[in-house]
Amino acid sequence: MASSPHRYRITVTPVENGGLPCQGRCSIEFEQPCVDDWMRVVESNQRLPGLSADERTALVIGARLLDGIARRHPALADDPLVGLREPLAQLLARLEVRPGD
Repeated sequence: MASSPHRYRITVTPVENGGLPCQGRCSIEFEQPCVDDWMRVVESNQRLPGLSADERTALVIGARLLDGIARRHPALADDPLVGLREPLAQLLARLEVRPGD
């Protein structure tokens, strides 16, 4: 893990029938910091069994997004991530970048 966080801009754009991008104002964009190099993490998880390339990327990035939020907001009484923190930690361990990857 790097000592200074990377910043990522995430854009979500609906796709119309036929694979065309939607028309007009129809995307959501936001930024998130993360200590992980997402490009390297996605590349190191290219062989996750049973998932398509898009599903692997969504899983890896989604897990990093949740982890970043959990790290920045410690567990509180009304924690929306209650019950998810331990399974998320286990998932991240399985998706960990391996040396030499």
